Amino acid sequence: MDFTHHAKVAIIGAGSAGVSIAARLIRSAPHLKDQIVIIDPSSKHYYQPLWTLVGGGAAKLEDSVREQADFIPDGVNWIQDAVTEIRPDDNRLLTRSSGAIAYDYLVVAAGLQIYWDKVPGLKESIGKNGVCSNYSPEYVQSTWDNIRNFKGGTAIFTQPSTQVKCGGAPQKIMYLADDYFRKSGVRAKSRVVFASGLPNIFAVKRYADTLDQVVERKKIDTKFRVELIGIDGEGRKATFQNLDTKETLSLHYDMIHVTPPMGPFPFIASSPLADKDGWVDVDKHTLQHNKYPNVFGAGDCSNLPTSKTGAAIRKQAPTVAANLLSLMNGKEPKAHYDGYTSCPLVTGYNKLVLAEFDYDKNPAESFPIDQSQERVSMYLMKRNLLPIMYWNGMLRGLM
Repeated sequence: MDFTHHAKVAIIGAGSAGVSIAARLIRSAPHLKDQIVIIDPSSKHYYQPLWTLVGGGAAKLEDSVREQADFIPDGVNWIQDAVTEIRPDDNRLLTRSSGAIAYDYLVVAAGLQIYWDKVPGLKESIGKNGVCSNYSPEYVQSTWDNIRNFKGGTAIFTQPSTQVKCGGAPQKIMYLADDYFRKSGVRAKSRVVFASGLPNIFAVKRYADTLDQVVERKKIDTKFRVELIGIDGEGRKATFQNLDTKETLSLHYDMIHVTPPMGPFPFIASSPLADKDGWVDVDKHTLQHNKYPNVFGAGDCSNLPTSKTGAAIRKQAPTVAANLLSLMNGKEPKAHYDGYTSCPLVTGYNKLVLAEFDYDKNPAESFPIDQSQERVSMYLMKRNLLPIMYWNGMLRGLM
């Protein structure tokens, strides 16, 4: 199609970042009504942090999903389509079937892509042969099926060396599984393995110290700097490569929870907006693009040097909205993002360590307690309070 839409502000992505930013813009500048366009193909909106608990049998998948249309802010136009190309030199986007979109300002909040096919055998085995993953609504139920039907043997939980959504999520499901194995009486005849491409259990020492104790208490076999490079579903064999020695290691499994490789969408990685690794290249404090001043990036698709979490987006969204409005008013962007992110580290049923920190890995904790300790209160907050805050607060531009 060759017709062109025009928008004052175009937002790529109707996930946490895109919807939150759109809601804040409309609330702060009602005159932008009908001048903001969100482009996203998905009819569903997922609260993905709940999938850890879904995989652990502590929540239902249907509680994590709503209709996308219910959260597009009034006054914002939704084009239910996929962006195929970004042309920032022309201030234009191309879509799969809705023509071109010209914009004055652009916010890229597209999230990231999961690459199931980058591990040989994974795409063919996921959801069967003991292979499961919390990283898709299509497969998360298979995690719970594997955990509750586990009769003993070897349970492997993987984490790639590349960036993923919430760096702590690959180990959270392992702790829940370990708890369930103990409750069901099979832990004594089981081996639980955490195979991670990273050099340690967590990047911030304050929380890593606690997690090291959790691993020791649960007698989990940790293997660091190893990358999953192949799955043999029929043979129930996982192959890893040591990232330092390049040697390979094959392990038999009875169940394996895989955190798949993730990366930028091709339409971003191939655009002039991308850095050398394919992420949207933005200033880490203002979130303004380093080359194109009328472009901002937020959320998982950006190259911000912090964990890719919904909590980080909760702080990024007001920064983008404020700086975008400043730019529209002829002023310099002054809002400042300090890299805040949070990872509610579930360490078992009714146990959670609430990690909060900034770019410098300094704790940035919200409560007047020692958040590095496992707490029931923090677990209940994740299970019951945070979803309400997300649906009714963050996505409405209220927090």
